[in-house]
Amino acid sequence: MVVAKALSKRVATQVGDLTILSEVSLEIKSGESVAVVGVSGSGKSTLLGLLAGLDEATSGKVILAGQDLSQLDEDGRAVLRGKYVGFVFQSFQLLPTLTALENVMLPLEILGVGGAEKKALSLLGRVGLIERVDHYPKQLSGGEQQRVAIARAFVTQPAILFADEPTGNLDVATGEKIIDLLFELNRESSTTLIMVTHDEHLASRCDRKISLEAGNVVNLN
Repeated sequence: MVVAKALSKRVATQVGDLTILSEVSLEIKSGESVAVVGVSGSGKSTLLGLLAGLDEATSGKVILAGQDLSQLDEDGRAVLRGKYVGFVFQSFQLLPTLTALENVMLPLEILGVGGAEKKALSLLGRVGLIERVDHYPKQLSGGEQQRVAIARAFVTQPAILFADEPTGNLDVATGEKIIDLLFELNRESSTTLIMVTHDEHLASRCDRKISLEAGNVVNLN
């Protein structure tokens, strides 16, 4: 489902080029759940962004759902993401001027999918927020906002779900509930899950771990 070949990312600084990722190669199969782990600054979020086509590599390539991202412009990558990819971010990334229902409907409306409201209501019911559909993000707790974000991520039935520290802004108890929900929906949908986390307990629930250290892969098991 996702393949990286000799993937590198460098950025220019005042003291020269800084290597964030160096020659990373990996393969993630359809339906697999994978945790990307490592200390802060190891390149986890950069790798996630490159695999999802949100950022461009300095060298190497990413093949996402059979498409070489280096052969697509930003519009082409956006179309590919809309078709195959869902996202759950640490900071939720909900639109503040839209209700919970409208936030979940939005990806379907962008894709021109019919029955957006019915599908969004079904997912919001699935994540236990049917009584909160008309509330705006500022009226929701952190855990509720993340559940809206999860519903939004799954409403398009993505083949691949990227999650970047999805419990990072939540307390431990709420975080556990969110992760239980994430894995439950993931199993039901047979979605490929790629998750960045610093939580070893959370990582242990995935099929395998990819460990990064200073921009290098040190473990693929």
